[in-house]
Amino acid sequence: MRIIRSISLAALSLCFAIVSNGQNNAVQSEKDYYSLRTIAIPQEIKLEVGGIAVMPDGRIAASTRRGEIWIIENAYGNGQPYFSKFASGLHEVLGLAYRDGALYCTQRGELTKIEDKDGDGKADSFTPISIFQLSGNYHEYAYGPVFDKQGDMYVTLNVAWVGYGDGLGKWHGWLLKIKPNGATEPIATGLRSPAGFNINNNGDVFYAENQGDWVGSGRVTHLEKGDFAGNAGGLNWTKEPESPLKLTKDDLKVVDNGQPMHEAAKIIKELKLPAVWFPHTLMGISTSDILQDETNGAFGPFAGQYYVADQGHSKIMRMTLEKVNGKYQGACYPFYEGFASGLLRLRWGLDGSMFAGMTSRGWASTGKAEYALQRLVWNGETPFEMKDIHALPDGFEIEFTLPVDAAKLKNAMNYTVNSFTYKYHHNYGSPIIQNQIRKIKGIIPSADGKKVKLVMDSLIAGHIHEIKLQNLTSSNGKALLHDFAYYTMNNIPEGAATVLTEGQKVKMMDMKHDMKTMPESTSVNTITAKRKLTMPGDWGQPDVVLKLGTKPGLKFDVARFEVKAGAKVRLMFSNNDDMTHNVVVVAPGAAEEVGNLALQLGLKGSEMNYVPNSPKVLFHTRLLPPDAIESIYFLAPTTPGEYPFICSYPGHASVMRGILKVVK
Repeated sequence: MRIIRSISLAALSLCFAIVSNGQNNAVQSEKDYYSLRTIAIPQEIKLEVGGIAVMPDGRIAASTRRGEIWIIENAYGNGQPYFSKFASGLHEVLGLAYRDGALYCTQRGELTKIEDKDGDGKADSFTPISIFQLSGNYHEYAYGPVFDKQGDMYVTLNVAWVGYGDGLGKWHGWLLKIKPNGATEPIATGLRSPAGFNINNNGDVFYAENQGDWVGSGRVTHLEKGDFAGNAGGLNWTKEPESPLKLTKDDLKVVDNGQPMHEAAKIIKELKLPAVWFPHTLMGISTSDILQDETNGAFGPFAGQYYVADQGHSKIMRMTLEKVNGKYQGACYPFYEGFASGLLRLRWGLDGSMFAGMTSRGWASTGKAEYALQRLVWNGETPFEMKDIHALPDGFEIEFTLPVDAAKLKNAMNYTVNSFTYKYHHNYGSPIIQNQIRKIKGIIPSADGKKVKLVMDSLIAGHIHEIKLQNLTSSNGKALLHDFAYYTMNNIPEGAATVLTEGQKVKMMDMKHDMKTMPESTSVNTITAKRKLTMPGDWGQPDVVLKLGTKPGLKFDVARFEVKAGAKVRLMFSNNDDMTHNVVVVAPGAAEEVGNLALQLGLKGSEMNYVPNSPKVLFHTRLLPPDAIESIYFLAPTTPGEYPFICSYPGHASVMRGILKVVK
């Protein structure tokens, strides 16, 4: 779907926390609070889930990429699941809803009402409500519908892939509001791959976006009529009389220079900033569905908050929102990893459990199954977590699910805050830019131990703030299940600065670091012995020239080279993909290790080309953007063997590999 760009190696393991009760240590994990239950799918059914609809009689409907709709009985585990085919012959159904006895699905080219009028359990009435124009581009996916309280439907349409000509089908890249009679109202554009969207309890629409052209990282954006969410593809249709905005692609030229998105929004007034950024690889890689917690506590201590699925990482993240100066902003947190396949759809069951529909097949994911249907159930015990983060005029207030040990809550050594952002440009994705450690001036715990205020020396509007905690334990001895979050500070709240008492002030000697102690990174332009860009003067000419490119599906176009030991090698890498890649030659058997080390580079990763400082890294290029070329020169190892080469961009290494075979 092109929402899927890479695979995370970190998602191969769950997040763990150590809990000390003074007598023994017990490993706590997400599984200690939530149970993941798999619904057995008959072997002959290929349930590549694109949509889920929960029916009031306890049955579940699931649509598939193969154009089928299945009805599932006993999906809640109260008996053997029973699958019956309700409909087939549809076109890649990536959304499904149930209303008033009928199913509504979004196919690639049509919003359709489907009914079983004779009551035999099979669809016999297919009523087109709205027809979508298609160009034939494989990337023109369609999602929805989502019903609002008035019974109108919302649908989102993918832009076409730029490699084949973008925006060819009318209204692709848009959020559309469609009435039951088919009347269509375009609401907002700038959407690239809007696989998931939600209407919250206030009637506000939020959609999840994926890294790509004009999109530095995954994000969730509140859409209102006339908004432009950032991707240029949908602007092909702003000249239509129904368009609520008149922005054109030419208007974006003045901001297409890699400046941060919040700076571009000062010039392009229609440009809507994301409510929450989901930092690429640090949180997820391909955001999909959004689900607001409407379970009244049946799913845990996060009522009213949001869950955001990630297809590539096979996990669910949590999101909190607040309004500052009338605009949404908020934070994202880890929640639950380890689903069987790539998450695409989330829906609440009648019992307050969460149904999760999954599919992979070309949209690679950490969950190795091609498809799956699972259900997540809370066991009733409250995990120790950051429950919410609120922006203050000069800092943050962090709220916890449980009271915190008072002494640890006051200790400045237990907090780290960084700020950073991304480039806004037509290129695919963005490195992290303007990364800074922030200084904490004061710490103010609440009397009940469930909140703490971090007073900062400054805040930066438009930046993402990484908040990391360590060594905090609850009053009953639990460690934090997840100890980091990312707050998107679009607007700084108005108000007076906090007046600190002497006991609340943080002195520099109390902090574990300052800007001078940040680990040095390797600049993207650094030339080292592992990355030589000019041929050594004594070579005369290379013994062998290896030409390497890319092909779709996170693959190099050559899987195997053979060279003689000690040969003079010129490796020419041409990145002809639409996303960023590098080439890293590693020691035999070290591909997995180097890939994991690259993932652990965190905020410094992009500066270091995602090449870790490891002796098992032998040679490498820099990270190349699309259509870039780089040659490196090296002497082949003298020891014969098979030396893997990988793309070490987080998540790519597990599938994007080849072998440099060295022979005598």
